[in-house]
Amino acid sequence: MLLKDLYSPTFYNRLANALAVTIPHFDKNKFIQNIYVPDFESKELKERMKHTSLVLKIFMPEDYVETVSLIKKTIEELRTKGIGEDGLAFMFLPDYLETFGIDHFEESVEALEFVTQFVSCEFAVRPFILKYEQRMIEKMLTWSLHENHKVRRLASEGSRPRLPWAMAIPFLKKDPSSILPILNNLKQDPSEYVRRSVANSLNDIAKDHPQIVLDMAKSWTGLSGETDAIIKHGSRTLLKQGYAEILQHYGLDDKGIVVKDFEILTPKVKIGESLTFSFIVKNENTAEKKIRLEYAIYYKKQNGQNTKKVFKISERIYPAGAEISVLRKQKFVLITTRKFHLGDHQISIIINGTEKDSFTFELLA
Repeated sequence: MLLKDLYSPTFYNRLANALAVTIPHFDKNKFIQNIYVPDFESKELKERMKHTSLVLKIFMPEDYVETVSLIKKTIEELRTKGIGEDGLAFMFLPDYLETFGIDHFEESVEALEFVTQFVSCEFAVRPFILKYEQRMIEKMLTWSLHENHKVRRLASEGSRPRLPWAMAIPFLKKDPSSILPILNNLKQDPSEYVRRSVANSLNDIAKDHPQIVLDMAKSWTGLSGETDAIIKHGSRTLLKQGYAEILQHYGLDDKGIVVKDFEILTPKVKIGESLTFSFIVKNENTAEKKIRLEYAIYYKKQNGQNTKKVFKISERIYPAGAEISVLRKQKFVLITTRKFHLGDHQISIIINGTEKDSFTFELLA
């Protein structure tokens, strides 16, 4: 099933039944007719989401405060029937708040806090951050202490400088200092759902301000195993970039580590097939050594230059003198987020952030 088909006749029938309970004089048949416009089938997921919120607006009162009250009652009715909790299709509710509530700060903030406990509002909160800046950040700092873990996660996830698939927050990319207290409040959160969001926010920050994340790593390390995991996951971009200070923080260097017998088993690869390669890693030290093992593919771009992408293989302790054989495959299957260009590409092996041997292979149609 395609994601857009979450907006199905069954979904709209259940939604309309709930709206019939909560909205005075609601006309279910008219609602369904307004949903199924002639071009409905051609609409993609986000278009159907937006369409649903626009249709809902027709049936809501002009008074926004009254509308928020009806949205809450509708969520309570859906919960009573066991429908929709964390359901992706209900993302039209946050979209409604974002679209029609942006000029109603107090009412919308309170609504976001309520609705996110039913369906995440991480995308809808971002226009409010852009419009209200520090006023919204201060509210999210309060959310970081909320009793509900979904609200706490909204505080960290919604304020990420570079949240994927969402609008960026330029002033937070430039200076993330205002969201650091939020992350600090959540660094030992009991919910892994929240802690992973904290790590993702740190990773966003690291792309523009690596030193901030390095300082936080030094400050947070050792507080708990969970906090150590946040730092490690939040440092993943820095580790992939071979950033010297983070490698040093984790005791990763390439002294006494050698790569042997690196071989490309498929020097000519067709699109849809896999690059296969093998090599041996040896720890020539007289003591055990932690080794972060990665490889980089230098994809050929349209202009003939290469763009580097790093892939992690493993990170573990190698005993003194240990020699490990590695066989790996890298798929070249077409996906929507990457276009392949034919010709020579490169692959290199990375040991603790340092690139070792590299080879060229050819990508064919």
